[in-house]
Amino acid sequence: MAHKTGGGSTRKNKDSVSKRLGIKLYGGEKAESGNILVRQKGNKFYPGLGTKQGNDYTIFSVTTGKVEFKKKLGKKIVSVI
Repeated sequence: MAHKTGGGSTRKNKDSVSKRLGIKLYGGEKAESGNILVRQKGNKFYPGLGTKQGNDYTIFSVTTGKVEFKKKLGKKIVSVI
């Protein structure tokens, strides 16, 4: 019987692929219809005027205009005006 494990690769060498979350267009930037504004897990930001939210909580633009970030009642709201 072997008293040491073989010299194979390590078990703790695994890492997941990053999901590229975060803000994609910042305040004041021009957004076209269909542009992704924020990728997120859960509602860190909420959709406002001119935006909608996808099934994976992604906020995207529905209209063309400038991106605007606001705080309302303690919630961060993303709008396209």
